[in-house]
Amino acid sequence: MRAAPPHTPTPHTPGTAIHQLASRLRRLPPSCGPVRLIGVDGHAGSGKSTFAGRLAEALGEAPVLHLDDIASHDELFAWTGRLLTQVIEPLHRGETANYTPYDWRVRRFGPPRPLPPSPVVLVEGVGAGRRALRPYLAHLLWMEVPREEAWARGRSRDGEAQREFWDGWVQAELRHFAEDPSRPYADALVRQLNEGYEVLPGPMGTPSPDDGVTHREEPPAMW
Repeated sequence: MRAAPPHTPTPHTPGTAIHQLASRLRRLPPSCGPVRLIGVDGHAGSGKSTFAGRLAEALGEAPVLHLDDIASHDELFAWTGRLLTQVIEPLHRGETANYTPYDWRVRRFGPPRPLPPSPVVLVEGVGAGRRALRPYLAHLLWMEVPREEAWARGRSRDGEAQREFWDGWVQAELRHFAEDPSRPYADALVRQLNEGYEVLPGPMGTPSPDDGVTHREEPPAMW
């Protein structure tokens, strides 16, 4: 069961929000073996990778797993089994995970890459807060950017060469979040400002007065 975060917004002085968030995350109890696994989810193009990189730096260079390395052209979202087998199970045992990152240019998986069971590990990408992963997360962050705005950013970033891919991606992402939404389970919402970020309580971080505890899914008995 994950601890509920404070119910007040994190100040958004440049740099302050991320460092205060990092301090909170370090104090959370481990959620996956010895690891505090932190999910960074949001629509494609919402700035997850950039934010995760800055948060990792604030955490003392915490490892970051990019879900683009787990997904593939043939499995845009059907990668749960690979993530559990290659990453979650070893980390849960306190071992270094070795996952095979996908190369989107040559369309094949590469040699294994290590992911150590550090005190905090970030998992960023569309679907980081999916149902199968939530039981192992210490905290779920959602990038609060409207999907149309996020997709427009992504299309602009990737250019005309990726137009066909984006057309297919948008439909796949819509189906994914319709079947397995992440935002309702976010502990905090992250908004990018002109300078820095603002971190606000998410749906799971603002329990009603009648809730004595914040209810969480428990990890299945896999080991």
